[in-house]
Amino acid sequence: MTASPYHACPSPFNLSAHVLGQADVVPDKIALAILKPTGAERWSFARLKQAVLGCGTGFLNAGLIPGDRLLMRVGNTVDFPIAYLGAIAVGVIPIPTSSQLTAPEVRVVTDMVKPAAVLHDGITTCPDDLRILPTSDLQAWADLPPASFDIGDPNRLAYIIFTSGTSGKPRAVCHAHRAIWARGMMMDGWYGLTETDRLMHAGAFNWTYTLGTGLLDPWTKGATALIAAPGVDHSQLPLLMKRNEVSIFAAAPGVYRNLLKSPHLSFPKLRHALSAGEKLPSRINTAWHDATGTHIYEAFGMSECSTFISTAPGLAEVPPESLGWPQPGRHVSLRDESGEVARGETGIIAIHKDDPGLMLGYLDDAHATHSRYQGDWFLTGDTGHMTDAGDIHYHGRADDMMNAGGFRVSPLEVENALLSFPGLQDVGVTEIEVKADTKIIAAFYVASDTVDENALAAHAAARLARYKQPRLYRRVSELSRNANGKLVRRALPDVPAL
Repeated sequence: MTASPYHACPSPFNLSAHVLGQADVVPDKIALAILKPTGAERWSFARLKQAVLGCGTGFLNAGLIPGDRLLMRVGNTVDFPIAYLGAIAVGVIPIPTSSQLTAPEVRVVTDMVKPAAVLHDGITTCPDDLRILPTSDLQAWADLPPASFDIGDPNRLAYIIFTSGTSGKPRAVCHAHRAIWARGMMMDGWYGLTETDRLMHAGAFNWTYTLGTGLLDPWTKGATALIAAPGVDHSQLPLLMKRNEVSIFAAAPGVYRNLLKSPHLSFPKLRHALSAGEKLPSRINTAWHDATGTHIYEAFGMSECSTFISTAPGLAEVPPESLGWPQPGRHVSLRDESGEVARGETGIIAIHKDDPGLMLGYLDDAHATHSRYQGDWFLTGDTGHMTDAGDIHYHGRADDMMNAGGFRVSPLEVENALLSFPGLQDVGVTEIEVKADTKIIAAFYVASDTVDENALAAHAAARLARYKQPRLYRRVSELSRNANGKLVRRALPDVPAL
């Protein structure tokens, strides 16, 4: 699907300078509020910019130079975005990592990126043979003379993030400064964000979904970012949303599932909500709309290109299982081994190599980088089909696709069909091997009470072709999910039955 190109990123350019540009326009406006039931900690745009550039001076005073890599072992605190932007401001390359990594996992990461130093909060697992910069220094650094922005080619390396590792091995994804410029396509293509909005993200500071959607993008626009303080649980979010007049709410699908358990979902100022991270079940969107009168707009993306397909306020009504449309300025294609597939046919979702949000490549791994391309197209590894209307329906990861009697079956399709059965709280579907060379589709489900599995099978039979129907149902206490809340399908066969 072709689209008009997005206007080119200015040059010279610095990611942090772009994010903090509104600090010179509205210095006294609240950029960030960290919320808890007893009050809030507030940061103006001017205070935020001073802290970031003071942190940049601190990094330079500590001996780091542009191009040095800084591994971030930082938990869920405001130190995370300040240090991240402070490093990028002065040309140091921040490398955020999950605070949940074990010592062996951290060693894999450090061996890959060879950091000049590690920013450490003193709590998260961290090697003891690397140079440590403690986050306790950041408070003093905030008052240092502000550093100058390291301005340069927008295509130069700005930061490195890691894939989730669901493919078996994490990869270091290199992104350019221009990546923040490309996120401008999300403002209208997904967020509907304006400078008057108060956007609340339910995630932690140190999650890249929170960092981008919850912090950097509102600051770029001059809007106010709202984040729940560490320790606030999902049951407290409705109170915080109402009290703080949230106009846009962002979260992963699992958060909406939990919020819908609350009897009090009244948000007079809420215009709409956002979802990303995994496919949002249509029943959750419907239930949210019934409870709040607002819509959840969904986006699809990945570590290598953030989000580039989405629904958005003002677009045509979206079919229940659709991801939405390529954002204005994006160039997306559905492809198989022979090239672009016809409308309605299943293919790999791909994005054009010239997209300004696409990664520079995998660190020190040209072979892995080139293997993801088919000519001018970056292959995401996710499958779907495009309708005649141009919207894209998601089928799942290519390696999640099941084979039933020669037919490829999307586990998401089966899961969505089963989730409408009364009493089911969560469902995961995968293939399991019952004997040599014989696999069947199995459904693992969470329910508070015993479910009549004959009725569940009949429910599936009424909604799915025979070859798509599970042959085995297993009730479990919970489904295995990774740190970002994504279902780990390969772990399903090992989940014990209740």
